[in-house]
Amino acid sequence: MKNIIFKLNLQLFATGHYPKNPKQGQELQTDVTGLQNDRGFISHLSLSATEAVAASTTGVHAAVTDNGAQQVITADITNPPFTRCITATAGGTAGDIKAIQVTVVGTNINDEVITEILPVFTVDTAGTVVGLKAFKTVTSITIPAHDGTGATTAIGFGDKIGLPDLLPGDTVNMVLFGGTREATAATVTASTTALESNTVDLNSALDGSVVDIFYIA
Repeated sequence: MKNIIFKLNLQLFATGHYPKNPKQGQELQTDVTGLQNDRGFISHLSLSATEAVAASTTGVHAAVTDNGAQQVITADITNPPFTRCITATAGGTAGDIKAIQVTVVGTNINDEVITEILPVFTVDTAGTVVGLKAFKTVTSITIPAHDGTGATTAIGFGDKIGLPDLLPGDTVNMVLFGGTREATAATVTASTTALESNTVDLNSALDGSVVDIFYIA
């Protein structure tokens, strides 16, 4: 039996993957008799210079001019450079801006379909709202009508980075920005049920510097 287990472990390492599920016998004995702890794994997520580019208010879709009716956009959409949160920016004639909410449909890092209603705009005020979910792709954008056709709405991506793991809490223990450890901890959002709700927002604004995130999964 030991030989079989040893061979299985070799095969798992040979493929470059090892199951992290602590319920698959991956428990560690503690100093308390009969008490085991689930085994944890250090995960390393690295974003290249092209994936960690600066946030862009028009990175997903250029500003759309209001036409007096709700608009559903499915063309000329550019996906974020990596799984990132989505932003909406109201502009144009301030007096024409309405307190509307843009709806975004796309996929998360696991290619599962997700939808998010972004925060509401401030009436008669130009500005940007930031979503909470991390999108890998964007397939449609629904923009309700503003108060006037002088208003515009642009869709972009922010600095929040989506993680490929469901986390029970803030398990991020180190973030490198351009090879240097961040002195101020990143803002981490965790969820055990929604993959797209596990995000990391560095203290530094992304600018194309390589990002390395180390966390316990």
